[in-house]
Amino acid sequence: MTTAQDLLIVSLDVPPARPVERGELSLALAGAELIDLVEAGVLVLADDRVAPGPAPAPADRLLAEAAASVVRREPYESVEEWLWRRGRGLAAAYTARMEADGLLTSPRGRRLAGRSDRNGAADPPARRRAAERWAAGEPVLAGLATTTGVREEEGDGFPGPLTDQVATVLVAVGDAVTELTAVRQRRSVEDAAFDNVWRGF
Repeated sequence: MTTAQDLLIVSLDVPPARPVERGELSLALAGAELIDLVEAGVLVLADDRVAPGPAPAPADRLLAEAAASVVRREPYESVEEWLWRRGRGLAAAYTARMEADGLLTSPRGRRLAGRSDRNGAADPPARRRAAERWAAGEPVLAGLATTTGVREEEGDGFPGPLTDQVATVLVAVGDAVTELTAVRQRRSVEDAAFDNVWRGF
């Protein structure tokens, strides 16, 4: 199991502090992948740049795909660029992969169900591992869950202790989520204004 898989299971099992949007979850899953890959030495962070590391690709298929997609030329890409590129549609990709592997069940064959009729964690060991990390307040999982709205944000920031590299990724995920929320709100306002104009004719 990976941090991204644990995060998806937690997002399905734990009543959220606020509604969890697919885009925010996808960004957090990309952050979870990056943290796992950096901690395994498959990728390295040089300041805020993501570069190839010396370790071999991981066995997990989605993590291996993430590692293979890294930009291999200087100046490399920033953590933020990684999150936006890798995060596109990642929640759906993880849901589909985990369903195929029997780690999630899909109600009535539907994928990406709403919270009232949503996918459930099927594999007891996988679910137990995620629940144990969650109950222990494991800093990486708790930090990622905070950015998505699964966990209430604390006044003193992310739970610790965290390495500088993990903190860099968590901050970048938080910034990307904030940006995505702002873009969504701006589009909502623009759409409402457009509707109002048409009502005037």
